[in-house]
Amino acid sequence: MRKSLVMSVVTTASLVTAFAAGAQQPAPVPPVVAAPVVVPADPNTWRIDAGHSDLSFSIRHFVSRVRGTFGKWAGTIIVDTIDVTKGSVDVTIQGTSIDTQSENRDNDLRSANFFEVEKYPTITFRSTKVEGRKDDLTVTGDLTIRGVTKPVVLKGRYLGVTAPDQRGTRRMGFEATTTINRLDFGVTWNRAAEGGGVMLGDEVRIDIAIEAMKSAPRP
Repeated sequence: MRKSLVMSVVTTASLVTAFAAGAQQPAPVPPVVAAPVVVPADPNTWRIDAGHSDLSFSIRHFVSRVRGTFGKWAGTIIVDTIDVTKGSVDVTIQGTSIDTQSENRDNDLRSANFFEVEKYPTITFRSTKVEGRKDDLTVTGDLTIRGVTKPVVLKGRYLGVTAPDQRGTRRMGFEATTTINRLDFGVTWNRAAEGGGVMLGDEVRIDIAIEAMKSAPRP
């Protein structure tokens, strides 16, 4: 009888000890499962509407200035309205579409004297960096003329976005300007002027006014 009582006490004590030891162990931590990453379609890409935009240039001619435009060009602008430094610009210009309101001069500009459009049909600009704020932007990029690529810096501003029209299309505005040296791109033709000096200046001012569109996604 005494032996049975002792065994019962020992067994009970062993069970209590085992229970207590188990209670002190931390509960297992469930694994963390990452939420699936959803990559939305890019909502910030806008297509340039060349029919409502302007790409013009001017250069000194003797003591005045000659102005011209390009009629055929296209491209896209990426705009982040929260952080404009995440934006970019990509433009392609058709050299044959140059227009200075003089047929003879335009043909000369298309020739090997200037743009040599048969060999180099397009002029391109690809931005590499955007800095500043909406009303004071600095856009750095690569400009390619006659197969020569040089970095240029545009100063401009973001003009805002319209509300959707009846078709769901919104419009965005951007304007900028820069000055380049045409000699950097191999456009070197010139002629001496009577009395000294030359006919053309080397610096070319470029002015850009862009209206770009983005249509609402189709259901």
